[in-house]
Amino acid sequence: MHRRRPTAALLAWLLAIAALAAAPPAQATTGPRTPQAEIFATSNTAIITDPADPRLRTRLTRFDRQVRRIIADNGARTRRSTLLDGVFWSSDLQQATYERSRRFDLDRTDPLELHHIADLIRKQFRQESVLTFEHLPSGSPRADAVRIQVPGLDVRRLHDGLAADPAARDRLYGGSVTLRGHLILVAELADLDLARRFVTRIGGDWNRATLHHGDREFVG
Repeated sequence: MHRRRPTAALLAWLLAIAALAAAPPAQATTGPRTPQAEIFATSNTAIITDPADPRLRTRLTRFDRQVRRIIADNGARTRRSTLLDGVFWSSDLQQATYERSRRFDLDRTDPLELHHIADLIRKQFRQESVLTFEHLPSGSPRADAVRIQVPGLDVRRLHDGLAADPAARDRLYGGSVTLRGHLILVAELADLDLARRFVTRIGGDWNRATLHHGDREFVG
């Protein structure tokens, strides 16, 4: 019988599954406290290269209220908003920038509405893109990405690691660190092994990582 050759997408998926099996046992988590989706966004439009820049001390309080209003006006609910220190790699400018941002945890939404909300935020605050992550069961056919959280890292390690790793910045586009020092990366499932190597290279302990499966989109 003639057998079809696997497509590139299928090969990437199989490689990702192999990486999951070979990697140290990071903890995959789901549960009632997990939000339906997350939006990572900022109002920053400047290139900031100094981690001591005073603009990075903002708490984005007004931005928080404005985004919550956009979310509510479009039928979703904000469960909470978390202040983050982040690094964003602009493929257009070929430049990394430090920035303060916020993560918004959403419920009562769907993929089309999530995309629409992110696009409204992007346009209102003149952003190159806005990142969304919809949490899904690991067995879902739409679960093509992983949200990775690793304790014990800071934003300078993230910035310097991205600056030194073209593959990571071109595939991950950046990342965030909570004020308590937890690194957050959102990666395609096919890039899981790349993300694991990156975390290890910048001093993170993959054994302490937690993984959530879902669907990633850069809206922009």
